[in-house]
Amino acid sequence: MPKIYYDKDADLNVYKNRTIAIIGYGIQGRGQALSLRDSGLNVIVAELSGTPNYDIAKADGFDPVEAKIAAKKADVIMILTQDHVQALLYRKSIKRNLKKGKSIAFAHGFNIHFGQIKPPEDADVWMIAPKGPGALVRRQFEEGKGVPCLVAIHQNASGNALKDALAYAKGIGGGRAGIFETTFREETETDLFGEQAVLCGGASELMKAGYETLVEAGYAPEMAYFECVHEMKLIVDLIYEHGFKGMRSRVSDTAEYGDYTRGLRIINDRTRKEMKKILAEVQSGKFAREWMRENRRGRPHFNKYRKDSENHPVEKVGAQLRAMMPWMKK
Repeated sequence: MPKIYYDKDADLNVYKNRTIAIIGYGIQGRGQALSLRDSGLNVIVAELSGTPNYDIAKADGFDPVEAKIAAKKADVIMILTQDHVQALLYRKSIKRNLKKGKSIAFAHGFNIHFGQIKPPEDADVWMIAPKGPGALVRRQFEEGKGVPCLVAIHQNASGNALKDALAYAKGIGGGRAGIFETTFREETETDLFGEQAVLCGGASELMKAGYETLVEAGYAPEMAYFECVHEMKLIVDLIYEHGFKGMRSRVSDTAEYGDYTRGLRIINDRTRKEMKKILAEVQSGKFAREWMRENRRGRPHFNKYRKDSENHPVEKVGAQLRAMMPWMKK
């Protein structure tokens, strides 16, 4: 069991007379910046002028500046842009401003773990990774709750990296739910594997395969969508709230028996073998190199995958059915 910290273990006073720069005002950046400010901390935002996120930051009462200006002014530089742009951003705008005694922080360990960013040895390097999207971080904070966070220390040049990281997590509400100690390696590799094999890649392909199987067998696309896509949320919510045992106690005995006897025919030894291959590709850095190369080449495969996915029949059927359920928009 990893060590878990709470609000009582963190002191916001470590940020007295210090400034935090949030680089990137996307969903995660907005949720964290607003919560830090509401916690009484001094926050500046870096965002590109003329972008929708810049306008949102202005509307939220921030005065966005260029990343290099924010990095120069700040004591803690939290990078919340997408993984594939962070290394270039670091070289262009942050590296020369990362002076001794400052901290560079992340919400995901990708660029540090895979060596895309190599901070100087006299800077603190740490991570606070909320286990939820920025909108949820913000909503939970406003409700007096919090989203669990992961904390990892890569470099502790000042001797105070953990104190700073825990205070930051407290500032976004993480200390209310628990701040779990990990490493950059563990967070990065488990995150990438989970996305690829289960949460995004695995789940979406499983749902599409189920949909296609029913439609090819002559069933109505609408029925296939309801059974293999729409109702997935109902099951995931039950697991989220009650675990697998609790989910199974809340579905029919027929469904539970089918779970035990047919699930292993879908997720079988061949599937597990492929999962191990995917994990090995993450661990070796093969996936990271592939993804960075894809971006350098203008994303030819990524753009094709996205277009093909958007044109899949399940998207048309799903859009039609969701339009008939206005309560889902609330």
